[in-house]
Amino acid sequence: MPIEIRELIIRATVSDDTAPGAGDAPGASAGEDVIAACVEQVMEIIAQKEER
Repeated sequence: MPIEIRELIIRATVSDDTAPGAGDAPGASAGEDVIAACVEQVMEIIAQKEER
């Protein structure tokens, strides 16, 4: 007998635990690298869609 899910609730909590002036943390550059890679991939996908 199949199970049907009619409602799915996803909850997330976002908190900003960084102290003032902690922008120079080593983890910040890793996050920027990930964001840059994501932006690059999105731009490539958009360019491919425009070519079609």
